Amino acid sequence: MHFPDLNFPKFGIFDVLDILLVAFLIYQLYNLIRGTIAANIFIGFITIYLVYRVVDALHMQMLSGILSKFADVGIIAIIIVFQQEVRRFLLLVGKNASLQRNKAWWKYFFGKAEVEKNNYARIKPIIDACKSMKQTRTGALIVFAKYYDEQFYQNSCEVLDARISKRVLESIFQKNSPLHDGAVVISENKIKSASCILPVTEKSDLPAQFGLRHRAGIGVTEANDATAIIVSEETGEISYAKQGRIKMDISFAELEKLLNKDF
Repeated sequence: MHFPDLNFPKFGIFDVLDILLVAFLIYQLYNLIRGTIAANIFIGFITIYLVYRVVDALHMQMLSGILSKFADVGIIAIIIVFQQEVRRFLLLVGKNASLQRNKAWWKYFFGKAEVEKNNYARIKPIIDACKSMKQTRTGALIVFAKYYDEQFYQNSCEVLDARISKRVLESIFQKNSPLHDGAVVISENKIKSASCILPVTEKSDLPAQFGLRHRAGIGVTEANDATAIIVSEETGEISYAKQGRIKMDISFAELEKLLNKDF
């Protein structure tokens, strides 16, 4: 009896690593565009490409010629359309490869108690200001930028470069203050700027009660390596935005944990 010769492909360790890396990149791409208009645009690109392959196989020359022009400039079009997503992806790669971040991890593991003690002294004025603004239902948007991009923030902000304190934050967001309409940006242990006009998120699945303050808080964390605290003017509840996602109505204990981890 003659058995067929079944030659199965041989998988080595690098083949497995290749598959895992591709899967990781696809997962990161999914996280970047999930819930945004970019997801619909990406589906549109895929649909056009699939239609092009079908009409090309059916030898429909006119339609195939038109769609081939889209295919020829596909990579350039993707870079232009997904400019913000490409920026966020590169920021993600740079953040994970950052030596400064690695140093922070060494300090965290080998001097954890001292780091937490020093960090609490930094975040206490922020938490106290949030408590006060929650009681008075004062709307606020506080952004914590790990890398202060002057070109991104200073174009629409008033530069302060002030020490972080409860009274300064409260005075900025007072309704009669000329700086209350906008965001405060904190970086490098200082209030860098105030009254910042930030890009709003393009997510289409957000609750209807979200106003510009919440949408801007989410939007800035999508475009930059930043986190944001949002105090609602209507309800006084506190929300926390990070990487395009938002936690609603968090307690002060949870806020302290999040700031201690991220700030």
